[in-house]
Amino acid sequence: MKVNGYEIVLTSDRTLFSDYGGGIFLGFISCFPKNLIPEWIFFNVFCPPTKVAVDGLPLSAPLGLRVIESLLLNSGFKRDQVAVVHPDYIDKAVGPDTKILGLSEMDPLGVGPATSTFTQIFRGQAYMPIKLKALLNNPIVTRYKPKVVLGGSGVWQLENNEEKDKLGIDCVVLGEGESVVPNLFHNILQGEPVPKVIYGQPIDAAMIPSILGPSMNGLVEISRGCGRGCLHCSLASSKKRDIPLEHILKDVVTTLRYGRSTPILHAEDVLLYGSNGYTVNKESVMKLFQEVKRLPEVKFIDISHFSISSVLQAPDLIGEISQLLNLGGEQKFLGAQVGVETGSQRLIKKCMKGKPAFEKSKGWYEDVIVAFETLMKNNWVPAATLLIGLPDEIDRDLEESIQLVEDLKTFKSLLVPLFFVSPSREKSFNIKDLNDLHRELIIKSWEHNFRWMSLLYKEYSGMYMHRGKWPIYLLLTLSAKYMKRRLKRLLSP
Repeated sequence: MKVNGYEIVLTSDRTLFSDYGGGIFLGFISCFPKNLIPEWIFFNVFCPPTKVAVDGLPLSAPLGLRVIESLLLNSGFKRDQVAVVHPDYIDKAVGPDTKILGLSEMDPLGVGPATSTFTQIFRGQAYMPIKLKALLNNPIVTRYKPKVVLGGSGVWQLENNEEKDKLGIDCVVLGEGESVVPNLFHNILQGEPVPKVIYGQPIDAAMIPSILGPSMNGLVEISRGCGRGCLHCSLASSKKRDIPLEHILKDVVTTLRYGRSTPILHAEDVLLYGSNGYTVNKESVMKLFQEVKRLPEVKFIDISHFSISSVLQAPDLIGEISQLLNLGGEQKFLGAQVGVETGSQRLIKKCMKGKPAFEKSKGWYEDVIVAFETLMKNNWVPAATLLIGLPDEIDRDLEESIQLVEDLKTFKSLLVPLFFVSPSREKSFNIKDLNDLHRELIIKSWEHNFRWMSLLYKEYSGMYMHRGKWPIYLLLTLSAKYMKRRLKRLLSP
């Protein structure tokens, strides 16, 4: 570490600097309120710190920070100017020479869909905003007062919000940082005025730099953007762009230096890699998986997201990927997030008309059932989100969603009901708006999860988790009945 600090220090709040014992999806527990999980349990069992090198720098870091690190170094900044730093070591990196503290955050105010849902139901504040405030109030930060620049997927929360002034954030970067961050940081170092908000524009995939250090949990970006137009999503109007295969393979090799053997291919819909629009390109997707699997460092492959419509377009592709990865064997399953959102065809047309974007759709309800059948047959496990309080929602829509949950009972999966959060926040759903059908949907969804959770955790931890398996398994097992009772009690009218 430099005695007088680095000119540019890049970091995130403490909840994002963990590999969650090797289980990335345990990171969602950061959305739970602090009063539900004591801090010493949370940060030792569920969210242990990532390893650091002898110089105190982290051996792996959130992908967004790695991209910005690489971007700056490729734009003329020197290695001794820029450091990605674990927040627990911030006092060793920030000093009188530090001019910029760059932060990447997912949910700075704790108002994202998952956090809003869990904190409103269980009452309390989540660890993400708590630890962000702690970072910004660190005595070393308040002493040297670097300009605080915040980016990441959650910055929409601070675009027109006085909270950024209360937090001491000088500038928020909305959109893709590659187009604006180098000039912004250069201007700050030159002493020029700092804009409160700056807007990054979508860039060509060729401009996305290769990462220079391992990313947390082996996350590797393969595509950026979506463009399906869903009402609730910040990527609704951002056109999908695919990162070249050679770039992806280079990033996989880089991020697996940390000692992991499982890259996580990240996109809003991994099955649309190489596609023109929303028609699955089977050859491109299969080549992607084959080339990544050929790398000697790779043992398993995971993905972050896929869509119902892509599964239905290419069920044979699902089977081929499963065969390539030998799912059901040493890699028990492939799990990823998928947006089901509702069982209502009416709401899909109104709020998410781009989701069932393929010719052979039989109607959203039936599409979801058929897709889950295909996924279970091939050892894929969907973690499906369901949105509560969509605009113009009526009882009939909720009844269809409840029936969908019932019909998905036999499929190995997770169903996560979340409150609808509007990008403007003024029209977001609130727990005060819950009716009996909302409560039934939430309770039935979590009964489904408790039915499958122990088996999924056993299989998942056996594949990936390198520490903390049994304490977490014991906690999950013991808490299932307690959580059922508490959910019913807290959701009672």
